[in-house]
Amino acid sequence: MKAIPVPAIAGAYLFEPTPHVDERGFFSRTFDADVVRSVGIDPNGFLQDSVSRSRQGVLRGMHLRSGLGEAKLVRCSWGAVFDVVVDLRPDSPTYLGKETFDLTGETQVSLYIPAGCAHGFQALTEYADVSYRIDRAHDPAEDVAIAYDDPDLAIPWPLPAAFVSARDRQALPLSAVLQNMR
Repeated sequence: MKAIPVPAIAGAYLFEPTPHVDERGFFSRTFDADVVRSVGIDPNGFLQDSVSRSRQGVLRGMHLRSGLGEAKLVRCSWGAVFDVVVDLRPDSPTYLGKETFDLTGETQVSLYIPAGCAHGFQALTEYADVSYRIDRAHDPAEDVAIAYDDPDLAIPWPLPAAFVSARDRQALPLSAVLQNMR
């Protein structure tokens, strides 16, 4: 497994595994504490593992947490998703930087998203499972949602947004979220 920095988002990393493939399928390490530690991330800092299953076209995001924020390690364990990260940390050298990723169950690549970054994804396959490792217990009072279709973000979602939660349909524009974060 190797760690690859994401230039557009300071502190973000892709963790690329080395799957062992044979006629049965594959076996792949999806987390390696030594590799995570080698880039300055505390592997013991993750407190919660979660998984979401989404149908094709489902769009989840853009989400982040207020207060101390929330760092995440995300991986598409089945299917494929179009994943997006936006740096909303005012003191970051990549403030307002945006990057997109294709995460798939075939590659099992994990994406580390630092606290203070907004995150969202869209399911590209009939079903897509996304696994999360999160560094803080969930507090719904800290949930923040940014409009996935905000023109200031100009995210090139690959499919029409077939299914969006009520929360995400009512999300604030980026400008309002940035105003509230001051």
